[in-house]
Amino acid sequence: MQSEVMFAGFGGQGILLSAKILAHAAMEQGYEVVWIPSYGPEMRGGTAYCMVVISDQPIGSPIIRNPAHLVAMNRPSLEKFAPMVKPGGVVLINSSLITVGCGRTDVDEFIIPVNDMAIALGSVKSANIVALSAFAARSHMVDTTVLQECVREEFSKKPKLIPLNMSAVEEGFKAAANKN
Repeated sequence: MQSEVMFAGFGGQGILLSAKILAHAAMEQGYEVVWIPSYGPEMRGGTAYCMVVISDQPIGSPIIRNPAHLVAMNRPSLEKFAPMVKPGGVVLINSSLITVGCGRTDVDEFIIPVNDMAIALGSVKSANIVALSAFAARSHMVDTTVLQECVREEFSKKPKLIPLNMSAVEEGFKAAANKN
């Protein structure tokens, strides 16, 4: 089994962090993992994306042209990467910033207002965690209990952020459970 996911959005949206947490959760479950970040020199506000490859076998090449899944946090990312997703994959669309669908019928298009949900929790900065947890619950790439522990561990040096981010995880899980 090998599966790939592309996280993409603007710099400053926590794209690299959410991908890192997914990779950590997969490693905790004993999988082989590759985490490859990519961002422009402008970083905050520029395009950022990150590929995570998870496999139960050694990973031959970290370069993936057609990922199985996509988490699109902004419209330019959706337009650029959605055509590359393999049929049958999950395409999570942040409808707070994206007003269109991916235009494909051969993928599981999962549309949720990630930013709005994060703002309702108290901070838009938790939008990446909402998206990550919703994607993880929808795609079943990692165990959700392990993901929760990895989120808690990621924020352990900033304990004041743990309650917000754990609430974001729960909201993401609920969103995945409510979308058929």
